[in-house]
Amino acid sequence: MREFLVEITTSVPAGVTEEQVTERRAAEAMRAREPAATGHLVRLWRPIGETRSIGVWRADDEAELREKVLGTLPLRPWMSLTVTPLESHPNDPGRV
Repeated sequence: MREFLVEITTSVPAGVTEEQVTERRAAEAMRAREPAATGHLVRLWRPIGETRSIGVWRADDEAELREKVLGTLPLRPWMSLTVTPLESHPNDPGRV
């Protein structure tokens, strides 16, 4: 699988109730366990003081990542994504 740096910013659309937001966030938390268990979600961070998240995700290719992994997230309709394909750097201390 290839690795991708994914930046996610979630914006709740106007007119959505707090109850709807709570339901979707709960569904998102449950759904996030699945890609972690299958190796698609490797790491996830939230920059201090920001509402966006930054993660390392894995998929066979970007199309699979966007459609079959990120596309299945309950909050996806409210997300804007920046996906950057990654490759190992020759000086990466974790490189095997």
